Amino acid sequence: MKNSDIGAVVRLLQTTVLDRGLPIVSQLAAEHYDPYALLISTLISLRTKDEVTAVATERLLNLAHRPVDMLKLSEEDIGKAIYPAGFYRNKARTIREISGTLLEKYAGSVPDTMEELLKLKGVGRKTANLVISLGFDKDGICVDTHVHRISNRLGYVTTKTPEKTEAALREKLPKRFWKIYNTLLVAFGQKICRPVSPLCSSCPVHRLCDRNGVTKSR
Repeated sequence: MKNSDIGAVVRLLQTTVLDRGLPIVSQLAAEHYDPYALLISTLISLRTKDEVTAVATERLLNLAHRPVDMLKLSEEDIGKAIYPAGFYRNKARTIREISGTLLEKYAGSVPDTMEELLKLKGVGRKTANLVISLGFDKDGICVDTHVHRISNRLGYVTTKTPEKTEAALREKLPKRFWKIYNTLLVAFGQKICRPVSPLCSSCPVHRLCDRNGVTKSR
């Protein structure tokens, strides 16, 4: 695709994909979840289906919606609340440790910079960017497997890793699209532009897509 086509791609996805439902973390952000709740839901969502993340997040935050409340729960309590999220025991330990760090070093608030977020246990660039963009409404580019795959499939970037995709997008993606880009491509990747056998026949941007790496489609 031409670099100049990215605006058309974003507009087409905005009008055709979002009405099928938002990814769970984006949905939670739209419901005015604060940065702490968004951080917790993002941690729970890793390697976990959206429907499981939604229930697990609600169950845990009903027990504790602030770091000080979370520390009143044991790891076992947290684990039970978020089960059957993937790696729920490890996530319970991480959630409790992060809550302690927020109280100890940040007066109970979630930091709003990449540098400080990356100091929190279990927080990588993907999670940090999501919290920055959805939790604080600041410019961030969250690159997960969907964003990495689809950006390369379209031909907008040519990269080997999500980290390199983020760097490439920061160089060329217009800033006005940064906040919405992850939400659009995750929803698109879940419903249409799937990893294996994407639904190219019903794709709203098929005429602009290079279809890189696509060997079989429907």
